[in-house]
Amino acid sequence: MKCYFSSMNKWFKATGVALAALALSVPQLSADPAADKILAKARIASTLQTQNLMGHIRKDGKKVPIALYLRKQDIQFQYYDGKVWNKFHMRFKDGGGQLFELKDGKTLKFDKNKLSQSIMNTDLSYQDLAMSFLYWKKATTLNQENIKGQKCDVVRLDNPGGEGDYDVVHAWVHQKYGALMKVVGYKTRDGKYYRAKEFAVDKLMKVGKEYTLRTMKVDRYDPNSRKLLGSTYLEFDKPKAVRKPL
Repeated sequence: MKCYFSSMNKWFKATGVALAALALSVPQLSADPAADKILAKARIASTLQTQNLMGHIRKDGKKVPIALYLRKQDIQFQYYDGKVWNKFHMRFKDGGGQLFELKDGKTLKFDKNKLSQSIMNTDLSYQDLAMSFLYWKKATTLNQENIKGQKCDVVRLDNPGGEGDYDVVHAWVHQKYGALMKVVGYKTRDGKYYRAKEFAVDKLMKVGKEYTLRTMKVDRYDPNSRKLLGSTYLEFDKPKAVRKPL
């Protein structure tokens, strides 16, 4: 897959995200204030934007229209099903990330049992979009690694309730800018990791003064057989310039 990170430092200042899978052994966990500070930077880098994005989710040649409205710590996500836009609202605060469904003029708390549910028979789930792992309380630093020549802190996060696709997430966070360089979701069994999801950013685009996602590939795996079950692409269009009225 082609890499488009030609101007790395500028892209890290926004919300550059490169996601891939890597199998690691399970370490012992302890209270880690350093991990909390690293994650605080990642939350800011991932949500501190104001953008309107239109695009689609693509799988096996089929496209589902999608819209994403970012207002700093408030994000609204929509996808088109038949003749109806299904709307969801994500709120990111210091206390955690919350996901709501907007239906019949009402704001309803999203059923956590549906977090791993597929969106329109694709490999993308609601948990993937909500980025709730950034707010899991049990976190610890693992080590430091270089990704594309950039220094990163590697943080492990444990799913507090066990809901969704992953029990554990490993996140590679850029030391200077807080951008997520890699994120890996695993199921765990007998002290071993079994890859469940792999995310990989293919392209970024510049919108105003910020860089944001243009194309991301999502691979879903069977944690037991480790076989690839399917691939889905999340693709956004570059916003067109709007002429100001006279």
